[in-house]
Amino acid sequence: MMLVNCSNCHTPLQLPPGAKSIRCAICRAVTLIADPRTNPAPPPPPRPSAYYPTAPAPPPPPPPASAYNNHYYPPAPPPSPYNYHLTSGQNSLSQGGRKRAVIVGISYKNTKNELKGCINDAKCMRFLLTNRFKFPQDSILMLTDEERDPYRIPTKHNIRMAMYWLVQGCQAGDSLVFHYSGHGSQQRNYTGDEVDGFDETLCPLDFETQGMIVDDEINATLVRPLPRGAKLHAIIDACHSGTMLDLPFLCRMDRTGRYVWEDHRPQSGAWKGTNGGEVISFSGCDDDQTSADTDSLSKVTSTGAMTFSFIQAIERGQGTTYGGILNAMRSSIRSSDNDLGGGIVTSLLTMLVTGGSVGIGMRQEPQLTATEPFDVYTKPFSL
Repeated sequence: MMLVNCSNCHTPLQLPPGAKSIRCAICRAVTLIADPRTNPAPPPPPRPSAYYPTAPAPPPPPPPASAYNNHYYPPAPPPSPYNYHLTSGQNSLSQGGRKRAVIVGISYKNTKNELKGCINDAKCMRFLLTNRFKFPQDSILMLTDEERDPYRIPTKHNIRMAMYWLVQGCQAGDSLVFHYSGHGSQQRNYTGDEVDGFDETLCPLDFETQGMIVDDEINATLVRPLPRGAKLHAIIDACHSGTMLDLPFLCRMDRTGRYVWEDHRPQSGAWKGTNGGEVISFSGCDDDQTSADTDSLSKVTSTGAMTFSFIQAIERGQGTTYGGILNAMRSSIRSSDNDLGGGIVTSLLTMLVTGGSVGIGMRQEPQLTATEPFDVYTKPFSL
């Protein structure tokens, strides 16, 4: 079966044999397929996307001579593990880079897994990105339960497509953000590439019927394709989220602020780094911990403890370095520890085991992971 790139959003589509055209399930654009016996037909003019914001994309590469139509490109080869040694110059973004973000907030409304603060988290994160970091409104894709567009509901398929869109056409100078607020879980790992023996997972709105999104897939989709000079930040407000992106290094910090970088590269030799870019992830807790959904931090409405403390650190001027943000987040959550014990725990495993009840005094310590170790107290934070 032939792969054909959508003429509008460039998403690879599987073309049935003999088909003369194909409609993209993402942006709904129709791509016409040229007859190989004639000159290739020009692509139709791009139409506004009904699903994804219209972030500008670089011009596509020329098709190979053997292509049957003017939209076919062979799949890119997997990144070389030798790229791990070539990331020393990736700390700064070039001028004029594009900004793009995917924000996911899932409340699981009217189910036994319901959360109160996740959609608030998504709205707060969008406000932060557009007002503080100047992300264009039309470069932010929001997936929440409240959306009326069926392609923006946070189902497993839609989250997968959103992650693909985030890195599609990414180039040097681009700054990407992936924010998720919802349930997180774990499942047994049988490949030997997890230090604790478990894969971390995101729980889409339809996870009970369609399954969860495993950290291996998140890494393959968001991390490995990232090119040199591009930067991705992930903010994951979920339980068991410490290594949700499967990044090679984890910053193990104690309560005094001292830290060491732990090497989490798989013994199997599986490549978990990028294609030259830089990925840094803040997560709500360690892999064996749970995250709280609470009103004890904002005092006004329910939010994820991690998202609130992350935004608060930046708004209070504590976000100049990565170490400053991490310490501020931990201090904020630690000071509200007693209150958090009464919040809703965003852990599917905990809720299943306890029948929806919540334990008292849950531990929650935000974590920092990255594709490369760095000095967290001197490296400037920027999105």
